[in-house]
Amino acid sequence: MKLSKLALIAAIACGTYAGNVFADQTNDIQLVSCCEATSCDCGEPACGCEAALPSCGCEMGCDGGCDSCGGCPVGGALDCLTGDCCLGDPYSLFGEHCGWSAGGWVSLGYHSKGNALFNSRPDELQLHQAWLYAEKAIDTSCGFDIGGRIDYLYGTDSQDTQSFGIDNDHWDNDWDNGPDYGHALPQLYLEAGYGDLSVKVGHFYTIIGWEVVQATGNFFYSHAYTMYNSEPFTHTGALATYEASDDLSLFGGYVLGWDSGFEDNGDAFLGGASLGLTDDLTLIYATTFGRFDDGDAGVENGYMHSIVADYAVSDSVQYILQSDYLSTENASGATVRDTFGINQYLIKTLSDCWAVGGRFEWYNQEGVFSAAESDIYALTLGANYKPHANVTVRPEVRFDWDDDQVAGLEDGEDQTTFGIDTIFTF
Repeated sequence: MKLSKLALIAAIACGTYAGNVFADQTNDIQLVSCCEATSCDCGEPACGCEAALPSCGCEMGCDGGCDSCGGCPVGGALDCLTGDCCLGDPYSLFGEHCGWSAGGWVSLGYHSKGNALFNSRPDELQLHQAWLYAEKAIDTSCGFDIGGRIDYLYGTDSQDTQSFGIDNDHWDNDWDNGPDYGHALPQLYLEAGYGDLSVKVGHFYTIIGWEVVQATGNFFYSHAYTMYNSEPFTHTGALATYEASDDLSLFGGYVLGWDSGFEDNGDAFLGGASLGLTDDLTLIYATTFGRFDDGDAGVENGYMHSIVADYAVSDSVQYILQSDYLSTENASGATVRDTFGINQYLIKTLSDCWAVGGRFEWYNQEGVFSAAESDIYALTLGANYKPHANVTVRPEVRFDWDDDQVAGLEDGEDQTTFGIDTIFTF
C-alpha cells in the first residue's frame, strides 16, 4: 500500500532522528570527542558537551584551535555548516579481528517520480539495500596471503544485481520476492596475493565506471543512465591487480561475460590501468571486450571502455569527468547497442558533516531504449548530511530531458524528481 507523501517525508526525517538516537547509544565514543573539544573561552567545554563533562574524567585545555562554533556536537545547528563537527568513530557491529571483518548497511529512500534506474517504486518508501558482508582482506607486506569476500543483498536493488546475463535462472537470478524485491549474492570470491601482485577468483563487482551498486560508495541517491544501461554490474572469472608503482596500478583478467554467475555466459577480457598523473589528478581507464551476453536477446559481442579523470581542485572540491563508450552486435553482425555518455561531477565538502554536489550527464543511445539514435540529458543537485558517523542522509533534485521520449520518463519529455534516502551502516 502506498504511503502518503507526508508520511514518507516523516519516515525519512525519522531516519535522521534515529541517527541522533543511535549516536546517544554510542555515548562512550562521543564523550571522548566532546572532551577533546574546547570552546573559545578557556576551560569551558564545547557546545553540547556540558552535561557529559562530569563523566569525562579529562582536563579541558586552551591549546586547541577553535572554529566558529567551538566544535560542533553530533546533529549540531545549521550555523555549524562550515565548522568542525564531532562525528566520533563509526560504530561497528562485528568489528575486525585478525584481518577478518563483517558489517553492512540499510538504505531506505523515497523519490517522487520513476526513472527505472534502480529507483523503481516512485512515491513510496523503498528499501533499496539491506546489505551484509564478510571479508578477509589480504596483507602482502610480509609475503603471501589469502583472503576473500561474500556479500548478501535484499531489497529493490537486488534484482538489478542478480546474475541476469543468462536466461536459465542460475545462481541468484530467481531469488525474487515479487516484481521488485528480492535477494542477491553479488560477490563471492577468493583473493590471493604476494608482494605487488594479487588475483581475485570468483564472482565480483566490475571495475568499469565511477558509480557503483553499493549505496555507501556513491554521492548521489539516484544513478546515471550510463551506469545503469551501458556498464556491467558483476563478473565471474579471474582478475589480477599489479601495483607497478605508487602511481600506477594495472588490471587484467578473464571473465564469463557480463552479469553472469558460475555458468559460462561469454568469454571476455576485463582490465585497465589507474595512473596518478599528479598529486591531484588520477586517470583511470577500464575496458571489457569479447562476448558479453547469451541471454533472451541472443548473443551480444562487442567492446566497451570507461575513462575517468578524478581531479582534486582544492582540499575541499573534487571534480570527476567520465566518458563511456559501448558498441555491440549480435551473431549476424547487426547492432545491438551503440552508446556514448559523458558524466561530470562537482563535489564540495563543507565539513565532516556536510557536502554538496552536482552531476550533469549527456547520454547518447541507440538500441537501449529504441533502435533510433537519441540524446538524453540529466542534471542532479544534491547534498550529503551526516548526523552521525554511521548515518548519511542524501537529498537531491533531479532534472531529466528526453525530447524523443524513449527513456520512459513519467512526465514525458522532461521531468523534475525529488529524492531522499538515509543510509545506516553497522
